[in-house]
Amino acid sequence: MASRNQNRAPPRSPLSKNGALDDRPLEKRQKVGTGRMMGSTTASRGRQALAVVNNRQDVAAGAGDLGGTEGSESGNVEFTKEEVETLLNERPKGKKFDLKGKMEQMTDYIKKLKLCVKWFQIVEERHIEEKEKLRITLESTERISKETEASMKEKEEDFNRIIAELRMRNTSLQENLAKEESMKLDAIDCHKREKEARIAMEKLQASLAEELAKAEQEKLSANQKVTSLNDMYKRLQEYNTSLQQYNAKLQTDLAAANESVKRVEKEKSAIVENLSTLRGQCTLLQEQLTSSRAFHDDAVKQRESVVKEIGILRVELQQVREDRDRQLSQVHALTAELVKFRESTGKSVAELDNLTLKSNALEETCSSQREQLRILQHQLAAATEKLKMADLSASETRTEFEEQKQVIHELQDRLVDAELQIIEGERLRKKLHNTILVILPLTLFLGDYSIEVLNCSLSQELKGNIRVFCRVRPLLPDDGPGTEPVVSYPTSTELLGRGIDLVQSGQKLPFTFDKVFSHEASQQDVFVEISQLVQSALDGYKVCIFAYGQTGSGKTFTMMGKPEAPEHKGLIPRSLEQVFQTSQALRSQGWKYKMQASMLEIYNESIRDLLSTRSSSENLGAGKQYTIRHDSDGNTSVSDLTIVDVCSMKEVSALLYQAAQSRSVGRTEMNEQSSRSHFVFTLRIYGVNESTEQQVQGVLNLIDLAGSERLSRSGATGDRLRETQAINKSLSSLSDVIFALAKKDDHVPFRNSKLTYLLQPCLGGDSKTLMFVNISPDPLSVGESLCSLRFAARVNACEIGIPRRQTIRPLDSRLSYG
Repeated sequence: MASRNQNRAPPRSPLSKNGALDDRPLEKRQKVGTGRMMGSTTASRGRQALAVVNNRQDVAAGAGDLGGTEGSESGNVEFTKEEVETLLNERPKGKKFDLKGKMEQMTDYIKKLKLCVKWFQIVEERHIEEKEKLRITLESTERISKETEASMKEKEEDFNRIIAELRMRNTSLQENLAKEESMKLDAIDCHKREKEARIAMEKLQASLAEELAKAEQEKLSANQKVTSLNDMYKRLQEYNTSLQQYNAKLQTDLAAANESVKRVEKEKSAIVENLSTLRGQCTLLQEQLTSSRAFHDDAVKQRESVVKEIGILRVELQQVREDRDRQLSQVHALTAELVKFRESTGKSVAELDNLTLKSNALEETCSSQREQLRILQHQLAAATEKLKMADLSASETRTEFEEQKQVIHELQDRLVDAELQIIEGERLRKKLHNTILVILPLTLFLGDYSIEVLNCSLSQELKGNIRVFCRVRPLLPDDGPGTEPVVSYPTSTELLGRGIDLVQSGQKLPFTFDKVFSHEASQQDVFVEISQLVQSALDGYKVCIFAYGQTGSGKTFTMMGKPEAPEHKGLIPRSLEQVFQTSQALRSQGWKYKMQASMLEIYNESIRDLLSTRSSSENLGAGKQYTIRHDSDGNTSVSDLTIVDVCSMKEVSALLYQAAQSRSVGRTEMNEQSSRSHFVFTLRIYGVNESTEQQVQGVLNLIDLAGSERLSRSGATGDRLRETQAINKSLSSLSDVIFALAKKDDHVPFRNSKLTYLLQPCLGGDSKTLMFVNISPDPLSVGESLCSLRFAARVNACEIGIPRRQTIRPLDSRLSYG
């Protein structure tokens, strides 16, 4: 037996089967095992794998279920490279002829190999799944990279095109610069020649006394030169006319751009109205949906009640049928008894009649039960029909509910699209409003040299100059009957709505501003022109609008108006109404605003808080001293000034009324109620967009300056005299500041008065500033009107900083946005 065991071939390893790993070399199997095992388990668990296998095999052997043990352990046992090599290199130990021990060892070895093979198969399946996931991730990454590469190529092409355009513009600029340099050299040469000719003319005049004939000839040549100069002057006039026509064309383009902005505003309002309509329809549909659901619930309840009634009727019908069968059986039994009695006993006719009566009574009972059965059948049919109608109504209700649900989804999608369009339209409006000043300079390279210079000056005016509007008040009854106005308006295309002529001593003096309002212009017409400037405050810009002019020229009417009459409201209440209405409209886009208002007046070079709770006597007296401060960002503050949080136009109206009651006014010979101080209204606007996390800070300054006046005309004495002197001093300081800005002096005397120091960010900073110059058409005021127009022209020529938007850091959590 021992020899037979020795001659028998050794047992085949389980790893040599078709599904095992014997097709691969040992090194590859070790690499696969190492790569697949190290990523899915920790080192500590891997080192204890064989020990766990041995322990669990012992438990499995005790239970006697080898297959179940292998299946359960294969999912929990893990191997390392060293353990697999140890398992493959393991040799049977024991005595040479101890076949039983060797068989047990081989059985344990085969179990370990089976566990190892199953573990390898599980790891291989995991790696195949991970490989598939990685392949999918790689494909998506490649697709995204391709899309990114395509977009980057498009952007690169756009950038190359922009660079090419910029290079062309740079080339044209260099050419223009070369032309200007050449013309400059020609002008210098011409100047030198003219200087030499002037010296020659002086020598010629010295020799005129000696040579009269030569002087006559020189006179003829001089006349010819005069003729040529006249021709040149005519050509220069024609050239000036062409420049004015081109200027009018640019103004027309600007008006068209403004019209497009207004059209965008109208489209925005239409979209907002459509949005409100859609919201109303959505609310109506939701109510219909609620009623449909209630109707559906009633129909379901009605159906349940009908089903219950049908069940009851069926039970009653079954009982009636049983009674009928029972009574029929009784009739049959009685009939059988009757026949039996007739055949067997032959009883008397009386008994037969009695039985006949009983039979008739039973037949009547049967007929009544048949009638009751027919009635119950009709009721059952009616209940069945009612149940069908209830089912049909429920299906129709369900169909209608689905249709209404689909309509609601469509309306919600349209609502989202409309809100996105509104947000995009608002972004476009802000972009158009704040970038139109940059578009016009692009026309620099479209014409010849003269057109380039004109566009350059226009670009500077739009980007950095203080805009000036002129308004002429109508003649009043106090001006005297039959008084003729001393102002007129040009009718030419380039000056229409922008030019004004002042007649003094028969001489017509022309002036040109950004906009001129005649005496027929209403308060609404004036506000329409500045409404977009007010909107800039909500967009995060510093905006300043102030009125300048002589006493009685209509400054206070322009700025304040008559709040009790809606058509006569001034710029201040109209601007505040627009700010609150627009802030409410922007809520749908995620914007929330907090607004703070303050009002002060500068009276006799002293600051007075018009919203202070102290009495006017304390405010006028030597009370608290207010200090003006400017920070590094160009923001202005006044120490201890009352600042009030406002949320509605009603609150601001109350503050305006309080300030009007506290403001200093007085009577002079030029005005019944003359403002004796400079009034400054400031509205600080803090905005935050929760969806885009954008934060802005804007300031709206609305200023009504006191009127300039001559003591000879006002007749001021006493307190009125001191007030007039203080007003004229501050306005004179304002004039000095404007002259210094116009000359571009290094030092600008802003600190010469409280008014100019308060207006320093508006006149020399990055604010959007507009000045109203108010003119009286009264012939007696032509001197003051001429001074005001000349001052306004200087203001319009001053260049200040380019306006910039103010974005702020995350706001204090204590600030609440309404």
